[in-house]
Amino acid sequence: MGRRLLQSERNAGLFIDVLRSLAAEHRFRVYDFVIMPDHVHLLIEVGSEMTVEKAMQLIKGRFSHRLTKEFGHLGEVWQQGFSEVQVLNRESFAQHRAYIATNPVKAGLVDSPEQYPYCFQFLANSKAAGAKARVDLSDFRHD
Repeated sequence: MGRRLLQSERNAGLFIDVLRSLAAEHRFRVYDFVIMPDHVHLLIEVGSEMTVEKAMQLIKGRFSHRLTKEFGHLGEVWQQGFSEVQVLNRESFAQHRAYIATNPVKAGLVDSPEQYPYCFQFLANSKAAGAKARVDLSDFRHD
């Protein structure tokens, strides 16, 4: 992405809504995510009828479309391609979740993962504390 397009609450919220809507449509399962100012990390599971490439095309395409339609954004949103790592076991799953959680800390955006508002765990903790979630977390899978 390069530009810090996702740093605003509005755009990060839109990206979360796109993830939630695609998960609600059963396109894929979302286990974890963090939205950084200029990139995202996702931990998703695709079914036999979906590929990771198609899931990323849906996410990028829907976000770009809605950003243009709802907020009048003109120009490119995403860089071409993406990086993919296959999770093979529980240990690998836990390591990837830890990497996702600590990404905002490593970038110097917050002191602890719990402080970063644009990730699954922050939204889940807020909901558990009684705050009205901006999105319905029941559409995300979290094991």
